[in-house]
Amino acid sequence: MQPRYLLFDLDGTITDPAPGIIGSVIHALVTLGVEAPDFETLHWTIGPPLRSSFRRLLGGDERVEQALDVYRRRYRDGAMFEATLYEGIAETIAALDAQGYTLVLATSKPHVFARPILAHFALDHHFTAIHGSELDGRRDDKGELIGHILAAERIDPACALMVGDREYDVKGAARHGIGTIGALWGHGGEAELGEAGALALCREPQDLCELIAEKLPFPGTPSPAGIRASQFRR
Repeated sequence: MQPRYLLFDLDGTITDPAPGIIGSVIHALVTLGVEAPDFETLHWTIGPPLRSSFRRLLGGDERVEQALDVYRRRYRDGAMFEATLYEGIAETIAALDAQGYTLVLATSKPHVFARPILAHFALDHHFTAIHGSELDGRRDDKGELIGHILAAERIDPACALMVGDREYDVKGAARHGIGTIGALWGHGGEAELGEAGALALCREPQDLCELIAEKLPFPGTPSPAGIRASQFRR
């Protein structure tokens, strides 16, 4: 039987990383002598590549690499763990793994940060592969990253789904013929995900099992009606 693959975003889908990411963005701006916007106005920085976010915040390219360096020093020193798991997501990931889905992390965050974050939350063993961008910016575009994952893991797009909370997930997956289940508990929201063309929208992690079983079933499986993560806790 051909495997069924689930490509999971990290920030805004598995974890809420707002304290660590936004806090580090503000720290970088202040260190560079730039007046930082209020914390609550910076949730848009969770999802897109950081270079593009700093370019917008600094009004150009001139100090982007300097800001990134300051950001990463703070992030590497512990801010990467200033995050929380969304309620029910750990159980859902374990359930999908138990059902036989092959889980692959697909994050625009550099993989040198993504790996210890998943290990910190004891979720890394559920993932067959962990893919992210490089520190120099390679593969921080979600479409480019997903193309790399498909080639590296030899995944048939017809046997895969993306799970993510931002338009970048939806559009990046669509470039390769992969549908996305939009995570409404994250930072994108219903309007953004709908306009981007999400295959379906999911309101809470506990509902992912049923929705995935409907959109990407294994051949010969029964109707997915009523499937929830709580039925597959190990």
